[in-house]
Amino acid sequence: MLDPMEKKIKPPKKIEEVHIKNKHTDDLVDHYWGSINYVAYLIKASELKAGLILSFYGILLNFIYQSVNLLLKQFPNDIFIYILLGLWFLCIVLSIYYSVRCFIPRFEARFDKNIFFFRDVISKFGDIDEYSKTFFEISKDENRLFHQLGQQIFIVSKIADVKFRYVQKSLRFLAAGLIVLLIVLLYYFIISML
Repeated sequence: MLDPMEKKIKPPKKIEEVHIKNKHTDDLVDHYWGSINYVAYLIKASELKAGLILSFYGILLNFIYQSVNLLLKQFPNDIFIYILLGLWFLCIVLSIYYSVRCFIPRFEARFDKNIFFFRDVISKFGDIDEYSKTFFEISKDENRLFHQLGQQIFIVSKIADVKFRYVQKSLRFLAAGLIVLLIVLLYYFIISML
């Protein structure tokens, strides 16, 4: 006969199921937050690119400002050079515009109020106590919590998409401007050698 102390006590199945469910929930929460963090990283990357473009223009425009008088004295009445410089200036203005727009993206959309969206936190949930209660209630309900997290991933992804489109447009105008500037320089060297 076995001593009652030697018997293996199996925990009830219900506890195992709860643990598995909680583990799955924890994994889902980690997955959602990982997705949000990844998209937030993409937003930072787009802003870094826009900042580098603006820094490049700061250096380039300083150099151009110091050299433009020499170019204009060399070709006082050359319409072609003025057209090229005007086109180059337009490309630069548009590129700078889109780089700046990356920092202040705007898009028109209506979303449900969300406990994770910073503007909603301060404007749609009342005072701090009401927000805390709502946050706690939503956090207890897995379906509502994951719905809110999914909405947040969508919103942050939409912001990242808008920012990257602005950076892409800025880079295109930067490339076009550099091509026009190269044509200006080639034209300058060819004409000055004649």
